[in-house]
Amino acid sequence: MNGRTVLERFPAGGPRGSWPAEEFAHARRLEGLPAEVVMDLATDTFLVIVRGGDLGE
Repeated sequence: MNGRTVLERFPAGGPRGSWPAEEFAHARRLEGLPAEVVMDLATDTFLVIVRGGDLGE
């Protein structure tokens, strides 16, 4: 499948020095998921996604 699965959404206006989307994605990568952060400009949010839409379930 060519889609993506959104694991979590984070507002772009987080506190200075805080990267919650990156921290969340890093934790998912430690669990074995190929998580990455992308920006959704239309909603001004960071999305933590897994490409392909396959979570191995």
